[in-house]
Amino acid sequence: MTTNTNSNTEKKMAEKLSLDVTSKEHKLGYYGEFGGQFVNETLKKAMDEIAVAYEEAKKDPAFQKEFQALLKDYSGRATPLYFAEKLTEKLGGAKVYLKREDLNHLGAHKLNNVLGQMLLAKRMGKTRIIAETGAGQHGVATAAAAARFGLECVVYMGQEDCERQKLNVFRMELLGAKVVSVKEGTQTLKDAVNAAFADFSNNLDTTFYIIGSAVGPYPYPMMVKDFQSVISQESKEQILAKEGRLPDAVIACVGGGSNAIGSFAAYIPENKVQLIGVEAAGKGVDTPYHAATMTKGTIGIMDGMNTYGIFDELGNVAPVYSISAGLDYPGVGPEHAYLKETKRAEYVPVTDQEAVEAFLILGKTEGIIPAIESSHAIAEALKRVPLMDKEQIVLVTHERNVRPLPVRSLTLLRDCM
Repeated sequence: MTTNTNSNTEKKMAEKLSLDVTSKEHKLGYYGEFGGQFVNETLKKAMDEIAVAYEEAKKDPAFQKEFQALLKDYSGRATPLYFAEKLTEKLGGAKVYLKREDLNHLGAHKLNNVLGQMLLAKRMGKTRIIAETGAGQHGVATAAAAARFGLECVVYMGQEDCERQKLNVFRMELLGAKVVSVKEGTQTLKDAVNAAFADFSNNLDTTFYIIGSAVGPYPYPMMVKDFQSVISQESKEQILAKEGRLPDAVIACVGGGSNAIGSFAAYIPENKVQLIGVEAAGKGVDTPYHAATMTKGTIGIMDGMNTYGIFDELGNVAPVYSISAGLDYPGVGPEHAYLKETKRAEYVPVTDQEAVEAFLILGKTEGIIPAIESSHAIAEALKRVPLMDKEQIVLVTHERNVRPLPVRSLTLLRDCM
């Protein structure tokens, strides 16, 4: 285990956050040593209020009934579990199934979590919703749900991400949200998170911050996992109906980790099911241009949690890179860090080139165009499936490409075609 041990940085961070970085004050917010609630006292009070409200909501049958109804009638769940017959034949190994989150309303898994948090915001009497977004999918989902509930919505998005995801900016505005372009730092997801937290701190009475990934201070990682676990709850039931047994492996892409933790959740107790998270290796993990947090990162505090992150020599969060706007986050959710440390899950890097090649292969074999994010998971399946027995089963969480591909993606696509 590698730890970010810059003592001066830790001391300054602890002073800033008014917390002892070694404390385990909020046991429920920890996964081993990972997680916690490393925020200032103002935010700590808000986090505790959300935690209490959520614990009450979880036990309220009316809340659960409304959430399930929205998943079914508004979001369109359950999403299918599709046997990729042609891809399976091409690879000559294990059976490949795709969990079709692309057929969820708006084309991705993000709405599952947004609907749950939106109901909680409504329950708490909040009238204003804020969110951060990278690729834009979480922002679109938040804007759509805010429109559905009649709430004001502000979405923070890095300037660079705004440029490469103009269609999603348009979609958010079309749905009535205000999109704030963040020009600080690297102008990507990490900076959007910082801006959203600043807004939240200044507007606690009226505002609910809907975090899109399984990251941040307690209780957010727990809430996001709970709301996204519908993915694996469905796929577990579906694979048992189709094959009469559980899969041998579940593969999902990992940025902050909401997609993957939702895909893994129901299988975590099933020790015979291998869990594989795929992160962005960018131009290679031996270059500065990657977002391979679990492969190359160290342990430290960021965004209110103790987790793996990409830090520089001074202990500051470092810039990261991926062809995918949804995966270029310099940290990862604390439960993923715990799953890595306990060896319950494996985390592997996939390069831009490999993701683009997988993007093309799935399109040409199954007639399904994936998101560049989930293309990373497809790429790992392409490596593993041919080495497995034909009786084995692999599940891959798949999402739709609903936004223009960035210029680098198009360049790589032309080179691969």
